[in-house]
Amino acid sequence: QVHLVESGGGLVQAGGSLRLSCAASLRTFSGLVMGWFRQAPGKEREFVAAIRWSGGSTFYADSVKGRFAISKDNTENTVYLQMNSLKPEDTAVYYCAADASRAAGASTNVLAYEYWGQGTQVTVSS
Repeated sequence: QVHLVESGGGLVQAGGSLRLSCAASLRTFSGLVMGWFRQAPGKEREFVAAIRWSGGSTFYADSVKGRFAISKDNTENTVYLQMNSLKPEDTAVYYCAADASRAAGASTNVLAYEYWGQGTQVTVSS
């Protein structure tokens, strides 16, 4: 059974930083992609960033490129999202997700990810 548990959300002022963590209890293999998505009130869930477990290639939404960084710790089976220069529009519930069968690249589509965490709230005040 796969479990993804996010942590690290909270309230921060605009311009501040937060680091989210996702502890994954799953078998890692070459086709695994770990992603971060977010959902603001009244909006659809949207792609934020992803990382291939094998090789470590990273992918970002244009809205966070240059401000956010996704990384992983192979020994801890944990994925991180370092968020810098936060803006009020980054306010959302952030979800960790796993795509267990991606031969190459990473999908930005929520439907491609089979496993999801419970989410963690990030609130950026102006």
